[in-house]
Amino acid sequence: MSVQPAARRRRLEPDQRKAQILAVARRMFGAGTYASVSTTDIANEAGVARGLINHYFGGKRGLYLEVVRQMMVVPAPATENLPMTTVEERLAIGVDRLLDVVERNRQMWLTAIGPEAIGRDADVERILAEGDEIAADRVLEAAMMTDIVEGREQLRAMIRSYGSMVRAATREWLVRGTLSRQDLRVMLTGSILHLLEVTFPAALRARRAASTDGEPS
Repeated sequence: MSVQPAARRRRLEPDQRKAQILAVARRMFGAGTYASVSTTDIANEAGVARGLINHYFGGKRGLYLEVVRQMMVVPAPATENLPMTTVEERLAIGVDRLLDVVERNRQMWLTAIGPEAIGRDADVERILAEGDEIAADRVLEAAMMTDIVEGREQLRAMIRSYGSMVRAATREWLVRGTLSRQDLRVMLTGSILHLLEVTFPAALRARRAASTDGEPS
């Protein structure tokens, strides 16, 4: 792929340099594919020696995995400093913040969630699973349900399943154009609210009834 002339190098602290390399890699992997982007391309665009990428990330694969982790795990600000208001409003704000991240990083998001990224890779699958677990924590935080005990693992499983729907819905928005961002905001907020307030309580009641009838829960 064509690259811009090498950026002028300037001295940065290690954390700043790593963040700069990640930002360039996120943009380039998003614009191209894993196979079409080389560490030389990224180094030239970032204005660093290729050896520095190997030093920080262990090479192209390590850098790509870190970019995927950023996209799938970092949207932590989604539930930071939420106002003490209704659960619905808190969830809506969290959805909006997530969609902000997706919209700003459109191409890399699609690359990260796409099956063509670098094939069926165990490390990518692990990062996606990690992202789903952290997303479950954040949904419970936004819904003010972090202290829930009964049915906790079942609820987390439901939220993880919701995460798969989020990824599919963003493809409808960004790729097929069948849903607008506002459509997604309404659908994703309404779906998670219904899951927490209707579906999960109904599942709990069913489990309790099955336990009372002597069936395994």
